[in-house]
Amino acid sequence: MLLVPELPEGSWWDWDVVSSTPELFVLGADHDLTYHHALELRFHGPAFVQCPDEFFQDPVFRTATPREVELVSRAAGGAPGVLVAFECEVDGEAPATGLIAARRLEIAPGLVFRYWRERLEPGQRRAPWVRPPGE
Repeated sequence: MLLVPELPEGSWWDWDVVSSTPELFVLGADHDLTYHHALELRFHGPAFVQCPDEFFQDPVFRTATPREVELVSRAAGGAPGVLVAFECEVDGEAPATGLIAARRLEIAPGLVFRYWRERLEPGQRRAPWVRPPGE
């Protein structure tokens, strides 16, 4: 299924790769990624990922072109469950194209801290790389 994700209201200026495993590819977004992010696009069962590590200025999500669909289907060994395409800015250079194919996409709003916090409120989490002091 070609997908143009519907993002919740918010300022999704900065984006980066939060996690990348064979089971889950996660993009985090917010207006500033220094201390936290407030939106995650979680691609379950990623089959094809062409995506910069970080990108800026509100990426433009769009429908994948027939040529992109063919490329991803060939590389992934068949049609993916979802295919997301977007244009984004990387380091002020010409736009880059992102293509991510996966079994399914989950759009998850919620505050994810990028530093250690002792107490979290309901719905808050720590980024996967955050460890307690001294660990």
